[in-house]
Amino acid sequence: MGSRASTLLREEEIEEIKKETGFSHSQITRLYSRFTSLDKGENGTLSREDFQRIPELAINPLGDRIINAFFPEGEDQVNFRGFMRTLAHFRPIEDSEKNKNTSTSEPLNSRTNKLLFAFRLYDLDRDDKISRDELLQVLEKVDVEQKMSIRFLH
Repeated sequence: MGSRASTLLREEEIEEIKKETGFSHSQITRLYSRFTSLDKGENGTLSREDFQRIPELAINPLGDRIINAFFPEGEDQVNFRGFMRTLAHFRPIEDSEKNKNTSTSEPLNSRTNKLLFAFRLYDLDRDDKISRDELLQVLEKVDVEQKMSIRFLH
């Protein structure tokens, strides 16, 4: 699978993704390998079902929201570029990026973009507001998960 990953991802694509996301060459090739291993249809895209097979997301109380973050509204597939753009929000902010030239667009992992990304996880109806009900839904999911973990430990 590693050879498949390296042959299908062109060097110029890697360079573009590096500029757009801030990931290193080795991180991109490693994530491409993971992407292709998740791509059960071998069509160059991932579906929600592909994400649901990831054990860490399957057990996460916010897993469905994290999965939905990978898909633009109305889309049911995500390509590698979209996958990387979403993952970039999870990248730590590095000191060199904190003092970046402000004339260029903000990196995907800037504090502002991270906050917007997190906000969207809670804004279920995408009305740019987090209602009381939306917040309660998240708190209830986390509470249920916490109770299940406590029972498991005792």
